Amino acid sequence: MALNVAAVGALCLCVIVSLFAITSAGDPSKFFEWNVTYGDISPLGVRQQGILINGQFPGPDINSTTNDKLIVNVYNNLDEPFLISWNGIQQRRNSYQDGVSGTNCPIPPGKNYTYKIQVKDQIGSFFYFPSLALHKAAGAFGGIRVHSKPQIPVPFPTPAGDYTVLIGDWYKSNHKELRNQLDSSKILSFPDGILINGRGPNRASFNVEKGKTYRLRISNVGLQSSLNFRIQNHNLTLVEVEGKHTIQTSYTSLDIHVGQSYSVLVTANQPDKDYYIVVSSRFTSPVVTTTGILHYNTSSAPASGPIPDGPTDVNFSLEQARSIRTNLTASGPRPNPQGTYHYGRVNVTRTIILANSQGIVNGKQRYAINGVSYVAPDTPLKLADHFKIEGVFRNGSIQDKPTSGPIHLDASVTESDYKGFFEIVFQNDEDTIQSYHLDGYSFYVVGLDAGQWTPDRRKNYNLEDAIARCTVQVYPKSWTAVYFATDNVGMWNLRSEIWARQYLGQQFYLRVYATTTAPRFQDQIPKNVLLCGKAIGKNVTSA
Repeated sequence: MALNVAAVGALCLCVIVSLFAITSAGDPSKFFEWNVTYGDISPLGVRQQGILINGQFPGPDINSTTNDKLIVNVYNNLDEPFLISWNGIQQRRNSYQDGVSGTNCPIPPGKNYTYKIQVKDQIGSFFYFPSLALHKAAGAFGGIRVHSKPQIPVPFPTPAGDYTVLIGDWYKSNHKELRNQLDSSKILSFPDGILINGRGPNRASFNVEKGKTYRLRISNVGLQSSLNFRIQNHNLTLVEVEGKHTIQTSYTSLDIHVGQSYSVLVTANQPDKDYYIVVSSRFTSPVVTTTGILHYNTSSAPASGPIPDGPTDVNFSLEQARSIRTNLTASGPRPNPQGTYHYGRVNVTRTIILANSQGIVNGKQRYAINGVSYVAPDTPLKLADHFKIEGVFRNGSIQDKPTSGPIHLDASVTESDYKGFFEIVFQNDEDTIQSYHLDGYSFYVVGLDAGQWTPDRRKNYNLEDAIARCTVQVYPKSWTAVYFATDNVGMWNLRSEIWARQYLGQQFYLRVYATTTAPRFQDQIPKNVLLCGKAIGKNVTSA
C-alpha cells in the first residue's frame, strides 16, 4: 500500500527534531582559514597560472564527522569575484551557504566571507570547487570527507589508510582564456591531459603496505570528461557513493562521470613491485590517458608492462551503473531504524521531464534545459526571494516538459512546496554524454536506459535499493530517471556538471518553499551575508 507523503514526512520530521534537540548543542565546530591566491603551477609540464588555497594545488582536504559545523573563512586575493561551493553537502535548511551565483553574492577581490555549514546527518566522500566563471579550470578544488560517529558501525573493516584521489581533465590554457573562448562562441578544444591530485603522468603516487587494504575516495573534478579509473592487477571494491554505503561489488575498472564521487577498497595483495594507476577518458576520440603509481612498501621493481585497457563501449558503463545499489543492511549517519522512509512506496506528486539542447542565441553559442538558457541576474535569486525584490526571477519560468521552438534566455526557476515527491526524467537526445547535479539533495536513481523515456519505462524502475546520490550521468541518446522528496527548503541549483554547458546556460534553480519561516524549516539569513545588485542597502535582521 502506498504511504502518504505528509505522514512519512511527519514521521521523519519527528525523528529529526528529536535528534536535533539531543545533539545540536554538542555538535562540534571546525574552523578553517583559506587564503585564495594565484600561483604558478605546471601539472602538464607547462607553466600556467593556477588558483591556490593556502598555497596548495589542489586545495586542502576537509576532514569532518557527521553533524560537525564547518566554519570556513575564505579570503579572496584574486583580481575577480570568487565563490566556493560544496558538491554533495546538502546544507539542510541553509541554501544561503551553497556558494553558487543564485544563492550568494560573490566575494569581491580583497574581501573575505565566512561560510557556516553543517554536514547534518551525512557521511561519505564529497568535494568542494570554485563555482564562478571558469575558475574550476585553474584549481581551488579539494576533497571533503565526512566520517561516521564512532558508535555508528561502518560495513567494512577500518582501512589501513584513507586517500583522496581527485581526477579530472585539464587544459594548459589560462582559465580566463578558456572563458573568453566561450564568451566569443567558440567551443572548448579537447583537453590537453588528465590529472591525478593535480599531477601529470606518473607523478601521483600512493604508498601501501603489502597485505593491507586502503580506501580511495575518488572524485571527478574535471570540466567535461567522463573518466575510467583502474589499477593494474588490482580489483576495486565499491563501498560508498556520495554518502550512501553500497552493496560491495568488485570491479576491475570504474567509470566516474563529471562531478561524481566514489569510495573503493583496494587490497595490496600482488607481488612486490609498483603498479600503474590508470585514468582515461570515456566516450571520446581520441582517448586521453594518464597514470599514477601504487607503490608497495616491499617494492623491488618499478611499475612495468602494458597498462590495463579500459572499456570502449557504452553498454559496459550502462550495466555498471545499474549494478551500483544501496546496502540496505548498513547503518546510516545516525542510529535510526532502517526503512523508515522507503522511496518506492511514496506516491509521486509531480513528474518533470528535462531535455538538454544547444543553439545560437543573439549570435552566440548557448546551452539550455527545456528551451531555457539560464542567465544569472546581478542579484542572487535567494536574496531576491528573501527581500521580496521584484523583477529578478519568475517562478515557473521553466516548464516541466521540453518545449518546441528556439532557445530563449531567462533566470529560470521552478518551484515546489515543502514535502512534495518528484520524479525527474533527464532525456538526452544529443550524441554526447551528460552529467547533472542537484544541490541540497540526494536523489534515488531509479532507472536509466537508451532511447526515449515513456511512462511504460516505470515498469522497470528499481523501487527497492536504488542508489541515492547527487550527481548522475545521462548517456548519449538515452534517459535517466530519479526520485526525491522536496524536503529541504531553499533555492537549489540543478546544473550540468559539464562546465562549458553550465557556464552557457544549462542549469536552473528549484525553489522549495514552506508557508512558515520557523527555523526548523529554514535557517535565517546570516548576519554576515554579502549584498549585491538590488539587495544592496537592504536590512539584514538575522537572529
